[in-house]
Amino acid sequence: MKKIEAIVRHFKVEDVKNALTAAGIGGMTITEVRGCGRQKGHTETYRGTEYTVDLVPKVKVEVVLDDAKLKPVLEAVANAAHTGQIGDGKIFVSTLSEVVRIRTGETGADAL
Repeated sequence: MKKIEAIVRHFKVEDVKNALTAAGIGGMTITEVRGCGRQKGHTETYRGTEYTVDLVPKVKVEVVLDDAKLKPVLEAVANAAHTGQIGDGKIFVSTLSEVVRIRTGETGADAL
């Protein structure tokens, strides 16, 4: 089993959700996050004072899936989130050793 964490732009969230649904993913967790990277933030002016916003708002989409679905889901997320500009985001893939569905006690792939 794998866990995918994709950091994407706010306006690409619906596209990513639709791509995951089309790829057969039924559940996901979406969180608003802030971070910095190559995009480096931007400057804003408030009441005549200029200040730097270092942490850029993004969205993190988390999905847990069976190993067999990994490649098509990665391609779907990457294609849906792509704009070609700095700040498109990143996709992280982790291996999960165990998953437990709390309600039924199912484990492993059955819990997905």
